[in-house]
Amino acid sequence: MKFKKWISATAATLLLATSFISAIPVVHADEVSTRTIAEESIYDLLVDRFFNGSGTNDFDTNTQDPSKFAGGDFTGLQDKLNFIGEMGYTIVSIGPIFSTEKYDGSMPTSYSTIERHFGTSEEFQSVVEAYKAKNMAIMVDFALNNVSPNHEWAKDSTKQNWIASTNNGQVQWDLTNKEVQEALIKSATDFVSTYDIGGIRLTNIAGADTAFVDKVIAALKDVKKSLYIISNEASDANFDASFSPETADIYRNIFKNVDMDSSKLLEPFTGDKPTQIMVDSLETHRFTFDSANENMFPPTRLKMAMGTLFMLPGTPIVQYGTEIAMNGEAKPDTHQIFNFKTDEELIKYIKNVQSLRNKSATLRKGDFEVITNENGLLVFTRTSDEEKWVIMVNNTGKTQRVDLTPTQLGEGKMLNGILHEEKVRINEKDVYPVILDREMVEIYQVKNDEGFNIPYMIALGLVWVIFIGFVFVIIKRGKVRRQEQDA
Repeated sequence: MKFKKWISATAATLLLATSFISAIPVVHADEVSTRTIAEESIYDLLVDRFFNGSGTNDFDTNTQDPSKFAGGDFTGLQDKLNFIGEMGYTIVSIGPIFSTEKYDGSMPTSYSTIERHFGTSEEFQSVVEAYKAKNMAIMVDFALNNVSPNHEWAKDSTKQNWIASTNNGQVQWDLTNKEVQEALIKSATDFVSTYDIGGIRLTNIAGADTAFVDKVIAALKDVKKSLYIISNEASDANFDASFSPETADIYRNIFKNVDMDSSKLLEPFTGDKPTQIMVDSLETHRFTFDSANENMFPPTRLKMAMGTLFMLPGTPIVQYGTEIAMNGEAKPDTHQIFNFKTDEELIKYIKNVQSLRNKSATLRKGDFEVITNENGLLVFTRTSDEEKWVIMVNNTGKTQRVDLTPTQLGEGKMLNGILHEEKVRINEKDVYPVILDREMVEIYQVKNDEGFNIPYMIALGLVWVIFIGFVFVIIKRGKVRRQEQDA
């Protein structure tokens, strides 16, 4: 019996050894460094539409009326922390959270009071701390303009000269008024001083000149230097990442169908700062709506878009519900309550792609070079001193082949496909033939071609030798036992 146990233990040990050898990580661990927003990925949601975690704040809610509050709250965000974190997002943008007359925060009545439908200030701080503990930052919208006529400032008789106009049922501040500017800056900095958030998105900035916006940004950075500050509007102000309303249109039009014109792919990267890249926003129709109108299968289209955007330079921003192919042409239909009971295939895909991105500094901030870009066939590299990656995007209607050369990859290399586990070695024509089926993205790590994995083969051989020996011993003992019984 002791011999049998030894054999079993030895075989198990060797099997574990071979598993370890075959599971050696394909990416380099990040060195400790200061991250920039170009290395982050943002999950964009609305508190009210995400998850209802507490019934204590469910007053005047109506889940059947999409224009009303639905019950989502800070407790719900905390309950679903792991859901978001496991997809690999590093920033969670939760929209406006100040007291408001509309579920999406578009009619704020205060710059200091938290919306009671969402929960208490203590519950909000708890969310901030919980996400930070999981290496995710919370980002909040702060609107410089377009507030409710019932806003506390608008109802203050001493502040009537702060109002420039009233249009579309909203109040517009006079953003040239020094008192208004000082009050807005104080409100924003007080909020950042009170809660340990990681980012602010300044919204409704159209009526503000660049000098004032820069002043707001500088004041916020004085409070917290590491704070990310962006906007959802185009601006020349000193934001950490640029925004262009055309960016979503570019990528939406490239990926909503196969064989689309991809000549504008690089346009968002012409500036000197990271670009927010996305296929839609919470203010537009959903990408699913566009792809469905093309009679395409939205989950496949979303895989193409997500697999590409997470690998491009810039800051990917993904709207909540994208991972379940949420549909809708205009809000509030585009702001549906999140359905956590849908298929998880797309969620797993996002997890896999973002896992690679988060583990590799090169995929986040490495040099970017396009090799091929023609009507949906896209091949580009991300390179650093430590490693090199090749990303192939076959957004066409047929299988595609691209021959890469030793000049492009280096001598003595091979390509290790991560998502579909394909290995590509140099052939007799001295090229690396990379072949990919239609409507697929593959991420290849460029590695030294060391031929067969000798340690793995040796260990595997030992396992077989021991297994055969074990079987031989069992058979021999069985014969001895039968002979003893016959005697």
